[in-house]
Amino acid sequence: MSNPHGGSPAASATYPCGGCGARLEFSPGTNVLQCPYCGFRQEIQASGQQIREIAIEELGSLPRKPVGQLAPYTLVCQRCSAQTQTTATAGLCQFCGSPLVLDPNATGQIIPEGVLPFAVDHNGIRTSLGKWVSSRWFAPNSFKKVVNAESTKGTYVPHWTYDSATFSHYRGQRGVHYYVTTRDSNGNTRTERRTRWYNVSGQVSRAFDDVLVPASMALPVDKVDDLAPWPLPEAQPFQQQYLAGYYALRYDVEPENGLGEAKSRMSKVINEDCRRDIGGDAQRVDHVNTNFTNVTFKLMLLPIWVATYMYAGKSWQILINGRTGEIQGERPWSKVKIALAVVAALIALVVLFLVFRKH
Repeated sequence: MSNPHGGSPAASATYPCGGCGARLEFSPGTNVLQCPYCGFRQEIQASGQQIREIAIEELGSLPRKPVGQLAPYTLVCQRCSAQTQTTATAGLCQFCGSPLVLDPNATGQIIPEGVLPFAVDHNGIRTSLGKWVSSRWFAPNSFKKVVNAESTKGTYVPHWTYDSATFSHYRGQRGVHYYVTTRDSNGNTRTERRTRWYNVSGQVSRAFDDVLVPASMALPVDKVDDLAPWPLPEAQPFQQQYLAGYYALRYDVEPENGLGEAKSRMSKVINEDCRRDIGGDAQRVDHVNTNFTNVTFKLMLLPIWVATYMYAGKSWQILINGRTGEIQGERPWSKVKIALAVVAALIALVVLFLVFRKH
């Protein structure tokens, strides 16, 4: 297969070790490339670039190809000359294991503005996974044997971020509670809470900064969202060196579609702003009209450790935030443990019943 521009296979950047000649990889939690064999370290020099916010009006002038027209890339390893076909923009040579990082200008896509480098290494993953597995009380005991740090794959996942100033007009109702006491024919009284509703309207404004929208559907979006929060202020201007030794997905969600999702996420926050502005004891929001202005966006790469394992003939996946160690994942359930827990709960209820019956 050809590269996205229909030309010859694309050479990928590698970083030779100055000590033993092997290939350097980015070392999590540092700002250096390090040799996994001899320990040689090479600092990543500042590029002098800044992470830019791009006005949405500039989107049409950016050089890019539609996602649907992109073919897999053919990467050429600079160490063994092998060719690897992939849809990732960074990975490892399938023959010699050398890091492969595609020139962002050769991807046919919008170039990332920033990257949040990995900070959690394999030792950190081992600790986080150990705690996570141990806390899955109702998972089979054998589950612990198949989940390990060595099976994880460090992957940079693309995200769109959006900024916007918003000004919203709303219509709704403010509810005020009041209480009514009634008396039945036997003289018994009962107090009921009722709500009196008043029509209201108003306006709220809010500035949104870095609303994140996953730009790849390769991983479950809800699980990726649950890895938040991300320390975005710690992001670095994009440089290929941060990807050395890791995988990087290309985006398959166009920025226009991402903006629609971002507005939907902003609207949920705006709805809560309207409720607070309405006040009272209860609120109804009937209609909100929002004007989005000064909209900007950028492409960011966020670090996720991905673990996929087989258990009971089924594939399971675990995602780990590469900065904080937060884990979101799937796990099997032990029917035996659940059954024993149910039996124990029933026995406890019977014992409590007998104790109270005696008294």
